[in-house]
Amino acid sequence: MNGGATSYSGDVSAVKRRHSSQTVHSNGVNATDSMPKNSSLFSQASFLKWTLSDVVHVATHHWMPCLFACGLLFFMAVEYTLLMVPSSSPPFDLGFIATRSLHRVLESSPELNNVLAALNTVFVAMQTSYILWTWLIEGRPRATISALFMFTCRGILGYSTQLPLPQDFLGSGVDFPVGNVSFFLFFSGHVAGSMIASLDMRRMKRWEMAWTFDLLNVLQAVRLLGTRGHYTIDLAVGLGAGYLFDSFAGKYVEDSKKKIAKHSGNGNGV
Repeated sequence: MNGGATSYSGDVSAVKRRHSSQTVHSNGVNATDSMPKNSSLFSQASFLKWTLSDVVHVATHHWMPCLFACGLLFFMAVEYTLLMVPSSSPPFDLGFIATRSLHRVLESSPELNNVLAALNTVFVAMQTSYILWTWLIEGRPRATISALFMFTCRGILGYSTQLPLPQDFLGSGVDFPVGNVSFFLFFSGHVAGSMIASLDMRRMKRWEMAWTFDLLNVLQAVRLLGTRGHYTIDLAVGLGAGYLFDSFAGKYVEDSKKKIAKHSGNGNGV
């Protein structure tokens, strides 16, 4: 019996070796790997198996990506048919068009422009005070680190590509930066700083303060457009920069905590 079992095992091993040798080329490459896989790849594509109900499900349950897809197609058409702004003309800004009435009011009333500029400076002081308070008083450095990241990046980008000051800019000696000094247009530090403070308020569940800052941020953005103190793209990127650098600061703080915990553990002999 043992001899028969040994013989059977040897026959099976020989068959496996022959099968393996048939599927391997002389250069050592598996024959199945060298076969074209396009047919099997495309046959497994999920969208080829979609039914009408699947399309409806995607449109109803994933409406946001669908909306962005429609936006992609729309702006592709716009980009291919849009006439470029001549180099001799001022930049086209949709926000400036939307705030033409406000611009005329502020232009005809310098006193009102100064009052709103002073309120804007107060709001900037509120942002700065809150961000510093979270670090110096509450011992939470994330908002301060985020602001440092943000303003450094703003300085680099603003200096790298210096946008021309809008022709109809309405300055004020009490606006921030105070004294009608030079400033970078891209991107808006006003909006980004307010967003950093608002995000921190939300983390701390200070909902009323967060909504107040958001409202003041919107009013601030409208005033900046009305005075031509920023282009629309400056405000939009400032909003995104607030989110981005708050996220960067959060990751930095978490990594720092992990490093401190690791060194502390090693010091305890762990």
